[in-house]
Amino acid sequence: MIRAFALFFAAVTLLAGADQARAQGFPGFDSRDIMRGGPNFFQGGSSPIPRATVYFNSNYAPGTIVIDTAERRLYLVLGNGQALRYGIGVGRDGFRWGGIHRISAKKEWPGWTPPVQMLARRPDLPRHMEGGIDNPLGARAMYLGSTLYRIHGSNEPETIGQAVSSGCFRMTNDDVTDLYSRVSVGTTVVVKN
Repeated sequence: MIRAFALFFAAVTLLAGADQARAQGFPGFDSRDIMRGGPNFFQGGSSPIPRATVYFNSNYAPGTIVIDTAERRLYLVLGNGQALRYGIGVGRDGFRWGGIHRISAKKEWPGWTPPVQMLARRPDLPRHMEGGIDNPLGARAMYLGSTLYRIHGSNEPETIGQAVSSGCFRMTNDDVTDLYSRVSVGTTVVVKN
């Protein structure tokens, strides 16, 4: 009986501390995540760079995706001087690139087959990995033209805002799912390097 009460007290204390942490402004913190039921548990965590609607004066048509690799941000142009801004992970030194492409395909929970070039650098990688929560492409992927590059989710949300990929653009699963729902095949993607 005492042990059950102690466990109950510990759980209440933990949850109260979580609510206090959220009240003190830890963005994206959801106490339900520690209990394996929160919205971020299966979404790859919250982004260290929160999604936001921002001022974005440009000549790009609404619906265009603009990626600024130096800033490590992706913008979905909304029009009227606004865009939806997302934090992204970008290619590490020697793997960043620029250009204009279109989304050529969209996939939910995509499988991952590392390209030959990547396998040459990292022979320890699997030859193929089915889609799922542990897959490096995360919850959604948007393929860029005929390139090997994608805008995709990640099983490593802590890498958002960093230069760690082999040229793809990483987002949290929550953010990539949101973007995926807003764009279609044929969407123009402008990559500024």
